[in-house]
Amino acid sequence: MAASPLLSLAGISKSYAGVRALVDVSLGIEAGTVLGLIGENGAGKSTLMKILGGVVQPSAGSIVIDGVGHSTMTVASAARAGIAFVHQELTVLDNLDVAANIFLGREPVTGGPLRLVRNRTMHDLARPLLRRLGADFGPETSVSKLLIAQRQLVEIARALSVDARVIIMDEPTSSLTLQETERLLAVIAELRSSGVSVIYISHRLHEVKACADRVVCLRDGRVAGALDRDGIEHNAMIRLMIGRELRALYTPPRAPPGGEICVVDRVVTGAFPDRHVSLDVQRGEILGIAGLVGSGRTSLARALFGVDPILSGEVRLSGEKVAVRSPRQAIAQGIYLVPEDRKGEGLVLDMALSENISLASLRRYAHFNLIDREAEAVTARAQQAALRIKTPSVAVHAATLSGGNQQKVVLAKWLSMAPRLMIFDEPTRGIDVGAKGEIYALMRALADQGVGVIMISSDMEEVIGVSDRVAVMHEGEISGVLDRADFSELNVLRLAIGQPAEHLETV
Repeated sequence: MAASPLLSLAGISKSYAGVRALVDVSLGIEAGTVLGLIGENGAGKSTLMKILGGVVQPSAGSIVIDGVGHSTMTVASAARAGIAFVHQELTVLDNLDVAANIFLGREPVTGGPLRLVRNRTMHDLARPLLRRLGADFGPETSVSKLLIAQRQLVEIARALSVDARVIIMDEPTSSLTLQETERLLAVIAELRSSGVSVIYISHRLHEVKACADRVVCLRDGRVAGALDRDGIEHNAMIRLMIGRELRALYTPPRAPPGGEICVVDRVVTGAFPDRHVSLDVQRGEILGIAGLVGSGRTSLARALFGVDPILSGEVRLSGEKVAVRSPRQAIAQGIYLVPEDRKGEGLVLDMALSENISLASLRRYAHFNLIDREAEAVTARAQQAALRIKTPSVAVHAATLSGGNQQKVVLAKWLSMAPRLMIFDEPTRGIDVGAKGEIYALMRALADQGVGVIMISSDMEEVIGVSDRVAVMHEGEISGVLDRADFSELNVLRLAIGQPAEHLETV
């Protein structure tokens, strides 16, 4: 006899102003199991989880926990029921240390009505949680000093710190390295063995396959299908998500790459003042840059875009030395950056799509210091059509879009100009498989048009599947460059940890 679900959603529907976000969704999860929840952006996954967490109320249906039905949930009642979240969009506070973030609102206190926080106790409670995740920072570390991947670990530690029965993980590895991801999957296995259930939401399907006991797919607000453990395969999940097979990641260049479009010659950045980076981007190729978090990849991208200073060395485009002492100078030279943190650094969320797209080239639309809003909208509508940005109007705020469509708006901003070198830093973080394919096709089209394309990624499948060559960074310098014939996860990882090139395997 099958075990009764610990938690089940029965006939959940939700409408917003006549738009049906969820239609009669039912699913269940047993104690001590991992449910993979997949689907493209806009499929309804986030809405469903917000309903489960009490943030959004359903239009119809019920939530059943331990056999007791609830027509609605509040945030407090969801927490009392043992439901915890690891959010994709980070909610940590920069002005607090790690332990204070983990126990925010649940701090151990003393002093009676004075409620004085017992910092030492809080640090002692946080320390084993961080060890469990293999974190390389302590509970007393200020969050303002952490990288995005490290902040993600703080989010996960917060969920582990409560007596959770169900942990919802929404793209938990979107900023994690390969080793950190492997550690998280090991933690999930530990949680499962201790009777804790996990709802694992991810666009990285190999991770879903590695950890899930069952997979449920949402498409257009409905359950498109489910897979039991034996049926969880990459192609089967893609068919459920988009209703068709997806072609292989790699598309070869239209013509054999040749001729340097960009040369980075012995560039030194403030992150590693005793190291230098030298690399070249060939015309017609996508150069992937791999490496562990903290290896200097993003520091290089920020220096090339003029955010951080280049201490020495030079950058040449088409053989000509260019000055990049500020983002303004980089933009003037046609060097554009699609940043890792698209919401914090790539968009102004409370501005319209049209305003975001014109932001970097505002002078083009200014007449006597007044913005020609119609010309701005014409450009935005052209980019919306070209990139297939899903939005009812270019006047809506960027905050209302899915992650994939927000990334397209960042791209539209640069493509409305004249790029010579495009740097993509984690370009598909938190983006569904269908939108990923569109981003990859766009990168290939740019390379075929003669634009220099650099792609920084922590996703090994992406690095190997999309790049024509891969430059690997270790502690602030290039430890090796791989041609496609030498691509393998092991070779990339060996270079990333600083092993000499002669130790690489023959593929």
